[in-house]
Formats: sequence, structure tokens, C-alpha cells
Amino acid sequence: MKIVVCIKQVPDTAGEVKFKPDGSLDRAAMKTIMNHDDKAGLEAALRLKEQYGAEVTVLTMGLPKAEDVLREAMAMGADKAILVTDRVLGGADTWATSTTLAGALRNLEYDLIITGRQAIDGDTAQVGPQISEHLGIPVISYAQKIEVEGDSVVVERQFEDRYHVVRAKMPCLITALAELNEPRYMTPGGIFDAYQKEITVWGRADLKDVLDSDLGLAGSPTKIAKASDKVRKGAGTKVADLGAAEAADYITNVLKEKFVI
Repeated sequence: MKIVVCIKQVPDTAGEVKFKPDGSLDRAAMKTIMNHDDKAGLEAALRLKEQYGAEVTVLTMGLPKAEDVLREAMAMGADKAILVTDRVLGGADTWATSTTLAGALRNLEYDLIITGRQAIDGDTAQVGPQISEHLGIPVISYAQKIEVEGDSVVVERQFEDRYHVVRAKMPCLITALAELNEPRYMTPGGIFDAYQKEITVWGRADLKDVLDSDLGLAGSPTKIAKASDKVRKGAGTKVADLGAAEAADYITNVLKEKFVI
């Protein structure tokens, strides 16, 4: 079995978020981590590897520094890593990103593609399903459990207060929830081995069956109108020296003034 896991290097939202003049994220200026849903997808692939002897390849599109999350993935147990990076790919929205990743995936053999449900820097949950559409393969989204039976995958798909059990023949794409599992830690030996492995680097010329007009910022049909950092909340109004009854009356009156109650 051959599994490809699409992972993304995303800004660490615990730190400062920075933007370029065009409104896109200034990824080069921020601390970054592996996207949480993607890490759960990687863990699922590694568990399938342990069960069935699968080969796990991790694929990412990003700046050259995205090599860091690929090394992390290999330190966790991935066998191969591919970085797709090129200036013409910068500023891509979900459509241009999925087009790029599909162009890279057409160069690979795969039985299963796993992506995260969504990335914390965009929260669209669009890229995984869009990749499946580009490649013409079935997709099962919001996976909370994955099993393989013969040439098919059986997935528990989260749905509001219940779940669906969905079966699909491979090749298939699955989008994983962060709740799917608890990702493993890197090991010292794994880290050492990861830095001995070579990362394959592809550019625009390596993408198969894609048009320039569908790539990067120029090929993105959605545009950012405005972007800002987290909204800072004010200190609020401080009221002291009130008894319990007076405090309750004060809060009630404020809520009435704001038409909350």
C-alpha cells in the first residue's frame, strides 16, 4: 500500500501573526508548526504502515522553510518527503493550492491520500475535497476512524451528534480530524534518521497537467479584502465596593441596557 499525506506548515497562532501589504500572511516572518489536523492524518498513515507495511510519503507546498515540517514528519516515521516550492505558487488560495498539489500527486503512485480536515490559518476545509475532484477519486471527509478492508477503506465520518460509516474503493482521499488520534512524538533516533534522508524538491516545471492561469496569487479566484491580527479586548469597566445584591443589580441593569435580557 502506498499512502501520501498532504501536510501544511502553518503559523503558530500562539505567537504574533504578520501580514504582507497585499493582505496575505507573511509566512517567512512567523514561527510555524505542523497543522494539527494534518498531524492526525499523518499518525493515521503511520498506524496503517505498522499494520500493513505501507509506504508513507509526505507532501507539502510552501516556502523552502517548510522543509522543517517534512523533517518532523520523517522523524515521526514517514518514509519519503516532497516539497513543492516556487515563487509563482505564492499567495495561492484553496483553488490554486489544490491545483498545485494535484499536479504534484499526478507524478506519484498512491492507494490512499490523507489530508487534514482544514488548516488553522484558513479554516476553509476545501483543499482536500478539491484535490479529490481534480484527480477524479472519491473523498471521505471528517474522518474520526479509518480501517482498511481489502481494496477498500471503511471510515467513520463525523456528522453532528452521530457518525456515518462510509466505504470507498481505493484510490481514495480522506480528510482527517484532529480528534482522529493522538499523534506520536518524534524520537531521538527518528530525528537523526530524518536529517540523513533527502527531501525531493519540485517546482512549477514538475507539476503535471496544470495551467499557469490556475496557480499562485494570479490564479486565485478569491482575494483578501482586509486582514488583521487578533482584536485586542479592552480592560472593561471595573466596579468596586459593591455588595452581592448591589453587584447583581448592577450587572442586570447593564445587560438590560444592552438588550441582552
